[in-house]
Amino acid sequence: MVEINKKNQNTGPKSVRRFSYQRQGDVRVLHKTSSPDNIKKIIQKNNNSNIKDLSTNTRKISRGSYRYGNKKMPKKPKMEVSSIQPKTSFIKKSNPIPNPGKDVIRIIPLGGVEEVGKNMTAIEINDDIIIIDAGMQFKTEDTPGIDYIIPNTTYLEERKDKIKGVFITHAHLDHIGGIPLVMSRIGNPSIYSRNLTILMIKKRQEDFSHLPPLKRNVIEKNSVVKVGNMVVRFFGVTHTVPDSMGIIIETPYGLIVNPGDYKLDQVDGKTTENEEKEYSFFDKEKVLLLMADSTNVENDGFALPEIKVHEGLANLIKQIQGRIIIAAFASHITRLVKIIEIAESLNKKVALDGRSLKTNMEVCELAGLFKPKKGTIISIEDADSYPPNKVVVLMTGAQGEEFAALGRAANKTHRKFNIKKGDTIILSASIVPGNEVSVQHLKDNLTRHGVRIISYRTSEEYVHATGHGNKEDVIWLHKKLNPKFFVPVHGHHSMLVAHEEIALSLGMSEKNIIVPDNGSIIEITDKGQKIVLRKEKAPSGPMLVDGFSIGDEQDVVIRDRVMLAKDGMFVLIATIDPSSGKLRKSPDIISRGFIYLKENQELLHQVRLIIKKTIEDETFGRNPINFDNIKTALGDNISKFLYQKTAKRPIVIPVLLSI
Repeated sequence: MVEINKKNQNTGPKSVRRFSYQRQGDVRVLHKTSSPDNIKKIIQKNNNSNIKDLSTNTRKISRGSYRYGNKKMPKKPKMEVSSIQPKTSFIKKSNPIPNPGKDVIRIIPLGGVEEVGKNMTAIEINDDIIIIDAGMQFKTEDTPGIDYIIPNTTYLEERKDKIKGVFITHAHLDHIGGIPLVMSRIGNPSIYSRNLTILMIKKRQEDFSHLPPLKRNVIEKNSVVKVGNMVVRFFGVTHTVPDSMGIIIETPYGLIVNPGDYKLDQVDGKTTENEEKEYSFFDKEKVLLLMADSTNVENDGFALPEIKVHEGLANLIKQIQGRIIIAAFASHITRLVKIIEIAESLNKKVALDGRSLKTNMEVCELAGLFKPKKGTIISIEDADSYPPNKVVVLMTGAQGEEFAALGRAANKTHRKFNIKKGDTIILSASIVPGNEVSVQHLKDNLTRHGVRIISYRTSEEYVHATGHGNKEDVIWLHKKLNPKFFVPVHGHHSMLVAHEEIALSLGMSEKNIIVPDNGSIIEITDKGQKIVLRKEKAPSGPMLVDGFSIGDEQDVVIRDRVMLAKDGMFVLIATIDPSSGKLRKSPDIISRGFIYLKENQELLHQVRLIIKKTIEDETFGRNPINFDNIKTALGDNISKFLYQKTAKRPIVIPVLLSI
């Protein structure tokens, strides 16, 4: 049953728009198919509800925005095989996790506390479970060929009958990216979030048309939702995407609060009136547990307010005489909307380039967050049709991605747009750790075109600000909420520890703080008087998504890819006389990514001798011949020899022909 308190509600586009601008500021599983028409039958209806059924919105959003490394996915034929279960061989069945005791509050971070990404947390009280976020993480060097990584949902799959709802804090991929596959694995419970976030989820789901339709429910920041016996409230937070919100879970012992990703809307350390109003709710409330973002806790001071970036970009757009190209994260929606508004006020045209950027702007317009004048947005092909000082181009690719719009333009492989001498490139994004070399290559390629480059490191004007709170933002939140218990989330372990140190410096007792790992089982017991970390852990190995396959990181195909990328492959082709067990001719050898055959003839000669001797030893006196044993022996002997001679371990593939 879902109950909504409609008090002080305003769910129309006007209220959404007001919230946006008052701050200025990522094994094989086969899924049974289901018709999108069934969504109306799935979503629970309540006469007193202010939840909107998004399936009634008939306006079609164009396809092709969220394709992360697997463009063939939408073309995958639908299958109706429901009996095949996900691979779960890495689960320790011999050590089951007991259910929480009566009135015990269990918190399990399933992702997002050993990395930046794939955020997901489960809250379990008695017979009810609710989930906060279901994000993804992009592939790493250790997972070549993988599309992305999602949290491990095994604990939830085993308790799917207890799951009452999934609450999403905002529309970034590290919070919504895993939804299509996660929801299908945990029983497809109802999803609750604000309008823009729900529309983004709907858009992403279009690339997974073979999966069951989602039960999407739009709530507002003043809504009160009852799912099972749990009551959930919300509050607005400042972030780089509109409609961001924090989650409040009511318990008999106080509130559990998760603000999602946030920073303060402040100037010189003084929060704005609107920001104070958003958090005034906590002045009279008892906060039992705070789970707060740790991404930027190692940065001193307050995070730069987004309004400073808007002012800086406005000044640059007014001052620069030639054509302006701005590269930014497609997820920084508030900033992108503001850039379009600034250009429009100066009678400039705006060209959008980049699939995710176009999609996000389209969804924002659908959500009523902005409405450009007719003729303001032009196609990238028409950018050359206007005077250079009348055009602003918004592009993806600020991180140096090879196939992003700006990268293709810099490499002269863009089919519809050319960078020209005299253009000004504004990189409105910080460099993500690990992308330093890619960004430098991008800047080198751009400067060969005779352009001027402005970045957050070189500009006197502010062109970028983070969406996560710095140390002072974090301190302000702790003082405002004054929680009894604290669990840092959203970040690498060192970030969580730094956040713990901040809480300790504010007087919180060490016994009231738990720094978790993915899968940690945290419980609040003794009627809200004690917080403990259980010795058991929920399965936490990351789930790797490769097309329609999902497996854990020990899957043999991933190990093979890593080995191939590191040391290559070495193929042996030997023809054996089955009657005598002897070679009919000298073995053929194929090498890829290991050695250059023409320059290693002596090594190949020795390999052929080992092949000959191994086959003779394995076939001597044996009738019939066991080809499997020969392959195993060849693989072992050749691998050892090659490592001794080259210090490399290529994948050795013996191929035996019986003639």
